[in-house]
Amino acid sequence: MGKLENFKPKRRSRAQTELKILAAAEDVFAQQGFQGASIDTIAEHSGLSKQNLLYYFPSKEILYQKVLENILELWLAKMTLLSQRGDDPKSMITSYIRGKMAISQSHPNGSKVFANEIIQGAPRLKSYLIERVMPQLAVDVALVKAWIAQGKMDPVDPYHLFFMIWAATQTYADFSVQIELALDKPQLEEQDFEQAGDFLINLIVRGLGIK
Repeated sequence: MGKLENFKPKRRSRAQTELKILAAAEDVFAQQGFQGASIDTIAEHSGLSKQNLLYYFPSKEILYQKVLENILELWLAKMTLLSQRGDDPKSMITSYIRGKMAISQSHPNGSKVFANEIIQGAPRLKSYLIERVMPQLAVDVALVKAWIAQGKMDPVDPYHLFFMIWAATQTYADFSVQIELALDKPQLEEQDFEQAGDFLINLIVRGLGIK
């Protein structure tokens, strides 16, 4: 019993250290890219020695892959259309957009790392996207097609609907500097994400012909 009790705190401590490393890596990869980032810099940002960091993540490649997978898993866990609150297109799409905006606000650097990987052709992420993201997209597309067939919204191309939502919400993370300059703000605030969400929801719901 004593060994089990000692094991749990160690497991929690390891998990906390890994989260700290991943948060630091997310920031460094977002600022410097994969090629520019170094284990030394990430270790410094995480407050660990290089040797200690490598104990948890044996290489920069493994650490980078984990950062990418973390942001995608977050999107998949919270951003599937079927998992949204409500039972009608308006409430579910509203919840979907709100959730996407929330992730852009809470994980802007993770989104930037993902965007940079995609721009490079997704060399380290393509198989993961095919295996994990595309099947979920197919489920969401099927749901939108069902709503269209039931007359709950105007006929639209479901794929382009999702592409537009992704692009519109993620721009507040990926191109935050541009938006901050346009709004003459040093940093985007809670109300900026709220207003952006309101605008996108109104535009998209009306554009879909949802009553």
